[in-house]
Amino acid sequence: MRAGDLLRQLDQRLLPRLVGAVTCWGQGPTRPPVLSWVAVFCAAAVMATAMWAADSRPVGDPTLGDVTRVGVSDGDSIPGYVQAAAADLAALPASVTVPRDGTYALVTLSEYLTPQSLPGVVGDVRVAAVLGRVPLPDRQTEIVRIAAQRLPDDVTAGMTVLADRKDREAADYRARAAVLAGGNAQERELRQFYEVGARVAAEEAAAYRSGCACLYAVVVRAQPGVLRGVANRPGVRAVDPAPEVDRLERAVFTPPLPEQRDVVRPTVDAGLDAAPSIEDRSGGPTGVPSPEAVPSPPDVTSSSPRPASTPSSVVPSPVASTWGDVPERGSATPAG
Repeated sequence: MRAGDLLRQLDQRLLPRLVGAVTCWGQGPTRPPVLSWVAVFCAAAVMATAMWAADSRPVGDPTLGDVTRVGVSDGDSIPGYVQAAAADLAALPASVTVPRDGTYALVTLSEYLTPQSLPGVVGDVRVAAVLGRVPLPDRQTEIVRIAAQRLPDDVTAGMTVLADRKDREAADYRARAAVLAGGNAQERELRQFYEVGARVAAEEAAAYRSGCACLYAVVVRAQPGVLRGVANRPGVRAVDPAPEVDRLERAVFTPPLPEQRDVVRPTVDAGLDAAPSIEDRSGGPTGVPSPEAVPSPPDVTSSSPRPASTPSSVVPSPVASTWGDVPERGSATPAG
């Protein structure tokens, strides 16, 4: 029996009888001394039951907690981040015994690469995931994380899954735009917003399906000595070690984009100045750059070095991201 059911039964059965007995005894010419003891006993019983119920509540998952962020934030100095990451990498011991597989690290690349180009840059180091986006000119596009252990096969399969999802997004956008008659300025603006979204999603789908040069960071796991070797390879911009990360699902990786050189700024989007802020009669959410809801990441604890930030005049505006890994071909629908 659950604690809540037990307390309700106590309320329904014990308390009415107790109140009736106390009322009868209290109306007598003299109050029996036993009445006080009965009241004390009942109060103690109810208190003990409540304490037992509190102790019997399910214990939460002790592994849940703040998510660790590895990488940069809006306004961070990118040269400062690269230098601080190199210092952290140099400070690691030559090898680690726990965990035996080594340390997770975020490898940021100097340019966008295709899946076939990755092995030549990272070598034979153990890979856990890759990060990418379709670098459309003057467009903010979704940042995705693809689970990958075999290069390039897992990445190519993940891109196929992404292409299918982007096709669905484009169709959803077109359907929402078709519902709007465009009778007033606000509806015309909203329809334009959906039409632009459909074009961008279609371009992303085509890029992923063709195996585009869209990958700009890799999450690896290796001993410190191996990580230092990766940092010296051509095409590697930075290796940011994260020894405190032991579960990838509790980590968020935010590498700088290849086109970002001085500070982390939002990508300029020339599509629309702002998302419409009116009620969407097509039934979908407004002000969201993707018809498929992207969950907000949990509270993040930064593990990366914190370089000097830019002045407050730089207004951060993060790009929409898919925090969950994209599964391989044949797996469940990717988180997003």
